[in-house]
Amino acid sequence: MREHTGTLDGSRLRIAIVVSRFNRAVTGSLLEGACEGLAAAGVAADDIEVFHVPGAFEITVATERCAEGGRFDAVVCLGAVVRGETPHFDFIAGEVSRGVGDVAIRYSCPVAFGVLTTDTMEQALARAGHGHGNKGFEAAQTAIEMVRLLQQIPRNAWAPERTLCADSEMDEMPDGVLDKLR
Repeated sequence: MREHTGTLDGSRLRIAIVVSRFNRAVTGSLLEGACEGLAAAGVAADDIEVFHVPGAFEITVATERCAEGGRFDAVVCLGAVVRGETPHFDFIAGEVSRGVGDVAIRYSCPVAFGVLTTDTMEQALARAGHGHGNKGFEAAQTAIEMVRLLQQIPRNAWAPERTLCADSEMDEMPDGVLDKLR
C-alpha cells in the first residue's frame, strides 16, 4: 500500500486570497491569520495576492477568475456569513459553498474554504482568532497541503478502460460523444 500526504512546504507557491469586506471585523482577522499561515509555511509575501470582494456571494466569481488562468497554485476563500432573521443566510452560505467547490473541481485547483457560517457574530469572532483558533490560518495551510498532495497524483490517473458515466447513461448519449470522452 502506498500512502500520500501533502506537506506544508509553501516555497515557490503563488497563492490568491479572496476575502469578503462584509463583516470586516471578522474577515480582517481571517485575512491576518491566512497571511500568517502562508508565511509560516514559507510562502513569500510577493507570491501572495489578496482580492477584496464586497460580500460572500462575490467570492465565487473572483475565485473562478483566480483559478482559471493557472497563475495561482491555490485560492484561499475567506468570509463570514452570520445568520440573521431572514433566510438570506441559507441562500448565501449554500451558494458560496457550492460555487467554490465547483471551481475547485472545474480547474483542478485547490480552493480552501475559510468562509465562516455561524449563528452569531460572537461565534464568528471566536473562529477568527479569539478562542477557537483562526480558520483563516487553517484554510491557508489546507491550500498548501492540497497543492502538494495534488502534485503527487497524476492528472490522467484513470485507466483507459474506465468509463466516465454509469452504464445506464451510455444508451442516452448521442452517437460519437462517448468516443470523444475517451
